[in-house]
Amino acid sequence: MSEIPDLECRAISKNFDDFKAVKDVSFSVPQGTFFSILGPSGCGKTTLLRMIAGFQKPTSGDLLIKGKSVLDVPPNKRPVSMVFQHLALFPMMNIGANVGFGLRQRDVNKTDIKKLVERVLDRVGLGGVADRPVSSLSGGQKQRVAIARCMVLEPDVLLLDEPLGALDLKLREHMKIELKQLQSEFNTTFVYITHDQSEALVMSDQIAVMNHGVFEQTGTAKELYYEPSTAFVAGFVGEANRFAATVDQRDGVGLQMATDQGQILRGIDASGGLTQGEKVDVFVRPEAVRLSRKASDMAGMGNAGQGTVESVLFNGANSQLILRDQTTGAEMSVALPQTGEFRDLTRGDVVHFGWEPKQTRVYSAIRGM
Repeated sequence: MSEIPDLECRAISKNFDDFKAVKDVSFSVPQGTFFSILGPSGCGKTTLLRMIAGFQKPTSGDLLIKGKSVLDVPPNKRPVSMVFQHLALFPMMNIGANVGFGLRQRDVNKTDIKKLVERVLDRVGLGGVADRPVSSLSGGQKQRVAIARCMVLEPDVLLLDEPLGALDLKLREHMKIELKQLQSEFNTTFVYITHDQSEALVMSDQIAVMNHGVFEQTGTAKELYYEPSTAFVAGFVGEANRFAATVDQRDGVGLQMATDQGQILRGIDASGGLTQGEKVDVFVRPEAVRLSRKASDMAGMGNAGQGTVESVLFNGANSQLILRDQTTGAEMSVALPQTGEFRDLTRGDVVHFGWEPKQTRVYSAIRGM
């Protein structure tokens, strides 16, 4: 018999008058999973999280925690806790009082509260600070206090509503690693919503990409990055060059296309069933494109061209070139190899570029994406 998931949503929908914010979303989250819902602002992810928490009631569908429906269970009675973006710590209380707040609401006796608070603070790396004021903490420490306040209640599911959004870049990068470590330490199911793909890719066991109220694709970070099933996922997860094109001919899953700017490309039918004459969206990752100072190095590549360097975007290991195709005028982003071979490239230099057809993913066109 399969294990009952910690969280299951069955055809959940939420309408606000004529607007459908969430449309028949179904998914399940096994125990101990870090599950992220990734999508742009307005896609419905916060509404979905608020329904799981009990702050909003679904228009239709069912929500189950540990196999039991919680549709009629009020928020304070559900076995879930929630970490908000702005943390909502109480500045007039010390750290211990903040962490123990929920326990006091449940009428746990003071002796047990003290023990439980000390134990959970130790587990988040803040042992011995219960008597300190919240104002004495750094941003990352406050984040851990907010998590400790939830985890002391031993929820079946911890909901996290873009909790890193208010942090500076360096601290956010650090907290991504720390959050994943805390989730592993507690072995609690985390449901995390974010519009930041880096957060989702780094931390998650499973990611659902949400758009216009539906899940476009659910999978591991590698599956979403290397095998996006829709044009939206290909364009939203990771960096990609996108071309609007028309299918000229096909050979099995292989396609030859003409872009709107006249470039001939060869790639793979990622959505299946694309036909001659069909409008398509073509995606190529910047790191899939090879550079050379010699045209002969691009022989047999399948897709090749000559470009002028428009700009060099130096960002250490993530540096990129912006190239202008000399034939079509199309602009392309290309990951700069870290061999040092091209470190002297500057605006106006000419280079040859190319990539293999298997690195080109093609989907039925979504105009206005």
